[in-house]
Amino acid sequence: MLRVCEILQIIYPIVQGGMGNISNAQLTAAVSEAGGLGTIGCGTMTSKEVEHIILETKERTKKKFALNIAIGVSPYTNELIDLAIKHKILVVSLSAGNPAPFIPKLHEHGIKVLALVASVKHALKAEAAGADILVAEGFEAAGINSHLELTTFTLIPQIVANVQVPVLAAGGIGDGKGLAAAFMLGAGGVQIGTRLIATKEAPFHKMYKQSVVEAEDTSTVILGRSIGRTRRVLTNAYAKKIKEREKAGMTLDQYMNWTTEDQHIKGAIEGDMDNGFINSGLIAGLIDDIPSVKELLQSMIVEAEERIQLTADRFREIRGRGK
Repeated sequence: MLRVCEILQIIYPIVQGGMGNISNAQLTAAVSEAGGLGTIGCGTMTSKEVEHIILETKERTKKKFALNIAIGVSPYTNELIDLAIKHKILVVSLSAGNPAPFIPKLHEHGIKVLALVASVKHALKAEAAGADILVAEGFEAAGINSHLELTTFTLIPQIVANVQVPVLAAGGIGDGKGLAAAFMLGAGGVQIGTRLIATKEAPFHKMYKQSVVEAEDTSTVILGRSIGRTRRVLTNAYAKKIKEREKAGMTLDQYMNWTTEDQHIKGAIEGDMDNGFINSGLIAGLIDDIPSVKELLQSMIVEAEERIQLTADRFREIRGRGK
């Protein structure tokens, strides 16, 4: 935990997940101001669009924040790498592709690299390539997901057992209980995304936030499994349309056309649930309020400490009974 905080220069071992084209300065700055590591997700945005968010974030906070580059998705990866260097971004997280070609250049400029992985094999390759921290994401996570469908609870300890660099747990985490569980599994911190949707600072449509708060355990659905491009979203009218099309048979091109960042923006920003989807992880079923980001992060730390202490007390009691 302390190692993660030292590397990322943060107070709490809590990192914001990249949110693609709905990323914004307001939420990124709020996470960093609250003691975590805010993150700007580049998605498929141009370097000019991302630079605008970077500059606005710098106006909102003097704290460090990260840039997430989906290297297998963005057509502007090299430009975004240069942008991170230009603005002296402390941390860059690389996802959706092989991080190896980009790590040396980032390290040359003193930038720490987080690599998103979904299996032990991927983790070993990313560590060998020089990643400073691994983000191990389970299938519970929101948005574009690994086709391997490994769960956080089983993925984290296996990766931790096979690498030497710190590991952040992601997928299905959004409260102190999840943070405590991540520590018990060997992680040094967590990455969260869906939980931050339902916060006061998040500038997303009220219908998106309300949908997250009202979600139940079975409120998310996996799209694209039949073509090997899985994405976890909240069930809404548009998601149901895609699911029906998938059952009838669809091509990869059709699926990609129906799940563009434009449709994501329609749902998340405009609140158009008939023509847009809204990403969500399974943690939505545990979310029932909309706190400030500061309140959320502080409550996670307090609850995690309480849970760990309570567990230790219970084990002492169990040992006492055995004497």
